[in-house]
Amino acid sequence: SAVVSQYDIQTMVQIFATPQGRDLGAVATDINKVIAETAKDLPRGSRVVLLGQVETMNSAFAGLLFGLLGAIVLIYLLIVVNFQSWSDPFVIVSALPAALAGIVWMLFATHTTLSVPALTGAIMCMGVATANSVLVIAFARERFDQLGDPVAAALDAGFVRFRPVLMTALAMIIGMTPMALGMGEGGEQNAPLGRAVIGGLIFATTATLMFVPVVFSMVHKKKQQPATSATAPEMVHAT
Repeated sequence: SAVVSQYDIQTMVQIFATPQGRDLGAVATDINKVIAETAKDLPRGSRVVLLGQVETMNSAFAGLLFGLLGAIVLIYLLIVVNFQSWSDPFVIVSALPAALAGIVWMLFATHTTLSVPALTGAIMCMGVATANSVLVIAFARERFDQLGDPVAAALDAGFVRFRPVLMTALAMIIGMTPMALGMGEGGEQNAPLGRAVIGGLIFATTATLMFVPVVFSMVHKKKQQPATSATAPEMVHAT
């Protein structure tokens, strides 16, 4: 018997396809190119639409990317409230671009496609990377209040907080290693999550221990310059 399919009360002809040996996103890109090239040959009133898992994938990616950006913004605003400052939270989140670079590098190096588990791992990595940066900057602020020298405070924070930050990152990396290797039945489904977390933490930990203290010293050194120039005329006048 004949089968009549409709979509939004419009008659439609369905063409089913399943990707094999390639990821869904790459196949969808090629199909969209073919649809765009043949659009001029369609009869009037007809259109070709790509539906199915591609539509679900695009909506899931859009939601997770929005969640990732929203998480970064909310983390920044939360740290602003806790630190009562706009500059120190900026120093803290300066490690997050390195985490994103590490995620991209790890997925590329392991030939892992971008997927929902990978984006979920990216969001998890943002939290751990921020916590480590908070640990370093909180100690740097204490030393800065005591010493008054931002460079010395940044060096002390980098050396003193080296072991706690490294322990936190290593615990997460070691815990995610079995998942990243895809061990166990069906382990390949969650492997992108573990790989994203490991790659992001490797880069973020390096940035937290080396780059973040440098940014802290530069930000607070600029704050000291106006105070120094303001007090200079008084010292000359006194002499």
